[in-house]
Amino acid sequence: MNNISEQDKAKVLVQALPYIQKWSGKTIVVKYGGNAMINDDLKEAVMSDIVLLQLIGINVVLVHGGGPEISGMLKKIGKESRFINGLRVTDEETIDVVQMVLAGKVNKSLVQLLEQHSGKAIGLCGLDGRMIMAEKKASGIDLGFVGEITEVNTEVIENATKNGYVPIISTVAGGYGGEVYNINADLAAARIAADLKAAKLILMTDIRGLLRDKDDDETLIPVVNVSEVPSLKREGIISGGMIPKIDCCVEAVRRGVKRAHIIDGRIPHSILIEMFSDEGIGTMFY
Repeated sequence: MNNISEQDKAKVLVQALPYIQKWSGKTIVVKYGGNAMINDDLKEAVMSDIVLLQLIGINVVLVHGGGPEISGMLKKIGKESRFINGLRVTDEETIDVVQMVLAGKVNKSLVQLLEQHSGKAIGLCGLDGRMIMAEKKASGIDLGFVGEITEVNTEVIENATKNGYVPIISTVAGGYGGEVYNINADLAAARIAADLKAAKLILMTDIRGLLRDKDDDETLIPVVNVSEVPSLKREGIISGGMIPKIDCCVEAVRRGVKRAHIIDGRIPHSILIEMFSDEGIGTMFY
């Protein structure tokens, strides 16, 4: 019986070999969020996936949010979280909390977790090396310190990956007058992927991917050409909370990222399934 399981292990490795050869030396950007960031077992799976990718020579850049932690801290200080069109209204007091929670507690705990899995990680935020510069987001409603990215300086990120570290990036950005801005992590991951000329952008979410019928997991659309997106919006297949995520994928592909994926982070080792199988997982945009 043992013999079979050893053979199966060998078979898995042999099947993975062409993918290992294909991706070795390439850069992938993973936007880490949702349940995979909260559930302890899923967290462990994500970290071991990243260490494995790092060991076979893939440059992994991890971009993270931390909405629940920010809301939790605001609640502790007696402040209510307010959202308009999915974006957090960020006044002066809130941006201090965002910076403290994202660039501090959440970022450093992820660095520590990856290193506990024998990975090499370095925690960064958009303020380091002027990595992410932003201006106040122009919208009809004043969202406070919510920023729109104007430029990304990839030097700090590339220095980290060159030296064998996984850069773990929290999406707090700098303004030109010394302001600090809160940036949506999906948008930041898409822009970072484009400016790094990454081979892949992977957005981890709490959904299977793009579904023809949002109540039926069996209607997953595995592959979408970005030119099809406007008609999918008109048909109502892309709607609600999926619109900004898919817009990020489209933006990344238009800016030169070869493949962008929305995958289900609730499935253990979903990153490896995406990287090392023909079928992949979730929805791919090209």
